Amino acid sequence: MAEEKQLKGTFGETLPVSDHHCPQAAQAEDERGGCEEELKRGPDLLQMLKAAESRWAPQQGQEKGEAGTEEVVSEALKTDMQIQLTEQKQEFNKRPIMAVPRPLSRSGSQSSVDSYNSADSANSEDDNSPRNKVQKTSKGISDFCIKNIKQADFGRREICMAEQEMPALMVLRKKVGSEKPLAGAKVVGCTHITAQTAVLIETLSALGAQCRWAACNIFSTQNAVAAALAEGGTSVFAWRGESEDDFWWCIDRCVGAEIWEPNVILDDGGDLTHWLYKKYPNLFINIRGIVEESVTGVYRLKQLSKAGELCVPAINVNDSVTKQKFDNLYCCKESILDGLKRTTDVMFGGKQVLVCGYGGVGKGCCAALKALGAVVYVTEVDPICAIQACMDGFRVIQLSEVVRHVDVVITCTGNKHVVAREHLDRMKNGCIVCNMGHSNTEIDLASLRTAELRWEHVRPQVDHVVWPDGRRIVLLAQGRLLNLSCSTVPSFVLSVTATTQALALIELYNAPEGRYKRDVYLLPKKMDEYVASLHLPGFDAHLTELTDEQTKYLGIGKHGPFKPNYYRY
Repeated sequence: MAEEKQLKGTFGETLPVSDHHCPQAAQAEDERGGCEEELKRGPDLLQMLKAAESRWAPQQGQEKGEAGTEEVVSEALKTDMQIQLTEQKQEFNKRPIMAVPRPLSRSGSQSSVDSYNSADSANSEDDNSPRNKVQKTSKGISDFCIKNIKQADFGRREICMAEQEMPALMVLRKKVGSEKPLAGAKVVGCTHITAQTAVLIETLSALGAQCRWAACNIFSTQNAVAAALAEGGTSVFAWRGESEDDFWWCIDRCVGAEIWEPNVILDDGGDLTHWLYKKYPNLFINIRGIVEESVTGVYRLKQLSKAGELCVPAINVNDSVTKQKFDNLYCCKESILDGLKRTTDVMFGGKQVLVCGYGGVGKGCCAALKALGAVVYVTEVDPICAIQACMDGFRVIQLSEVVRHVDVVITCTGNKHVVAREHLDRMKNGCIVCNMGHSNTEIDLASLRTAELRWEHVRPQVDHVVWPDGRRIVLLAQGRLLNLSCSTVPSFVLSVTATTQALALIELYNAPEGRYKRDVYLLPKKMDEYVASLHLPGFDAHLTELTDEQTKYLGIGKHGPFKPNYYRY
């Protein structure tokens, strides 16, 4: 009997695993070993050559100069070699060919490919908007608008894969799912619709909420995932490759003011909040609060608050420690390269790259590109971020100083027109221009849509903008968020942000009247620590516990919070 080993599951349970837990794999290994032994015993090519040469060498009494001898020997040697090699090839073809199972990768799964390619497929069905297309789920529900409901099975597999890497949300379902803390909540959401956000949406549903969802980016929706959500009962209005008109139409349908009134908002970028203010201001009477994830959306909320126009309380998730230090930094650190490689096939060793902004996103991008051997420059307006960049080994300069020489320009500031037309006019031929901020306002795209410039669509999410003299720049994702438009993102890191969003929704929905005023709030430090602690088992990490003497010395609680609110990690 095979010796059993002990493995630990996601939540600490013991899993027995034998030495040959996969019989097919063991059999394949044995057969492969047999083939290797046969190959070792196969005829030696060098010995074959020597044997053939000895059989056809001229006899001692034969004249070396005899006419035609060399030609005969050469021809005979060729014939003998052909016979020997033909026999060896026939023997090799008799051997079994092993089909070793190939592990599934996140980026290569079928549904990812389907979702990734759907925006630019040559198929006329994909090019058409599904707004007038009547689709129904297996249960006859039609309150959704997506690309193709038949992709639901692929999308479900994507969601299941993401669940394995999002342990905190799964723990929330298990711990408080029976209590239904969001019972009666009607959540209207506008975020990226990916496998990771699908896990969040279905977690909210498991906690008792009703959900309606739209996409915050026209290129980031995974069509198969949207189909799986619709099949699961969530009203989704999104597809990859929406037009600008489609984008606002989807948000309007998502609000569903004629048939449904939301009481909580989950936004990413502020577009949903803006639409409600513009078209349905009366709905804010019943809305208990807004949870906002992005720097752009938080900026808009603070503007409303400053002007005294914010109608409800709002929680700023973007500036939570769990968002800034994990999602912004580590997610972008891994996904920036994925997006660039998939779209450009460029080698970055030795390339000159300019990163505009050295916040959390900029830090992640710079670290990843530096690790590949790129020469990285940074632009900054904040002296604190600038000195951080300097001490991390990056040269801080102005865009105009190097715009003629750099090979890649990446914006990640959350600002407007960081790269203007005057910069675009001076870029070198073939310069790659892309954005890692939430909004496409960082690059002045409107200035590029003029008669003298020619746009050439090269491949999905890649356009060449050609100047009259033949010089061109390579524009990725039309200036929209690169990683979610052109690739995928790490599920585990997004689990941290998604869990924070879920807890913020629970807090706003269940808060007694008067706890929050019409202002923008941060989650308490204790909640950040709780979210982080839910993810530690995935690393088999063990926290040190303070003694009573130590807690008294530091003046903090034994179980936290361990840092004051003003602490910068």
